[in-house]
Amino acid sequence: MQKTEKRYSLKAMIAASAATVALLGAVGGTVAWLIAESDTVTNTFTYGDINITLTEDDVDADGDPTANTYEMVPGNAIAKNPTITVEADSEASWLFVKLEESDNFDTFLTYELAEGWTALEGVDGVYYQEAAATGDAAVEYGVLANDEVVVAENITKEQFNALDATGAFPTLTVSAYAVQKDNIASAADAWALANQ
Repeated sequence: MQKTEKRYSLKAMIAASAATVALLGAVGGTVAWLIAESDTVTNTFTYGDINITLTEDDVDADGDPTANTYEMVPGNAIAKNPTITVEADSEASWLFVKLEESDNFDTFLTYELAEGWTALEGVDGVYYQEAAATGDAAVEYGVLANDEVVVAENITKEQFNALDATGAFPTLTVSAYAVQKDNIASAADAWALANQ
């Protein structure tokens, strides 16, 4: 009799185990796991930019303001307004203006720089200032004080006639440059980059 009881016990255990496995399978199929998923984040890396223009009023009505011809009269101030515009959405920059005078310029004419310009040490005729980022609006920087050059008072008719004979009239050439300010420590470093 004991063998029969053991058989029934063993059979009962096997049946109970099978029922447990079936029950776990059924429960496992209906369990709701807690799962979460975040929204994706897409980062787009564009670039900063700097755009400048150099303009001047056309004073001799030839339609080309980049090549104005002025009439010199001793002691007169001549209107001359080179203007650097840092366009909208430009990054902060080192802004430069370079003024190149003919050899005889100082004999006939003088000028002063507009406020805000600093001479770049060791580089003749180059001046700089720090231009902030512009945002939505362009920013203008005048180059010459009072937008003028002044003719020397002591110029003689003979000196003017010599100009006619040689054709070597005084000239002033203005150029503008801008270099990003971020990660460039000094105006000298920026100027070196502008002239590579």
